[in-house]
Amino acid sequence: MEIHVEAIGRDLAATASALGDESLAESLRRVVDASEPALRLRLFDVLSEAAASLNGQLLTGHVEVRLAGRDPELVFVDDPLEADEPPAPGDDLSARITLRLPESLKGSLEAAAAREGVSANAWIVRALARALEPRAARRSSNRLQGFARS
Repeated sequence: MEIHVEAIGRDLAATASALGDESLAESLRRVVDASEPALRLRLFDVLSEAAASLNGQLLTGHVEVRLAGRDPELVFVDDPLEADEPPAPGDDLSARITLRLPESLKGSLEAAAAREGVSANAWIVRALARALEPRAARRSSNRLQGFARS
């Protein structure tokens, strides 16, 4: 995105220089510099709309817009047509929850799901189910157990 933002800035600066009034041209340059964050946001919106449009045309999977630093990427995420695991008797999989995550955690979650070859949703469901399983004994995280040989 950086090259596009810079190109738009150069185009507007060239237009400002063509005006002939240096004071007006300098004012326009400052407006261009100040509007860079808004321009980046608008370009991100365009990419998000493109991803949404592509998602409507895909039979499986979906396209996501991800940020790597300041650079957005369009990433195809393959979603299997079938559920990863059949639901347990009595589970209708109709409960929904909205979860807000830091972008870095979301990226880590998606990477872990991709490593396991499942959707992010399936990975979260499995992780929550494992976390809620009763444990035989809980260990303190600041105590070592076992023995040492000399």
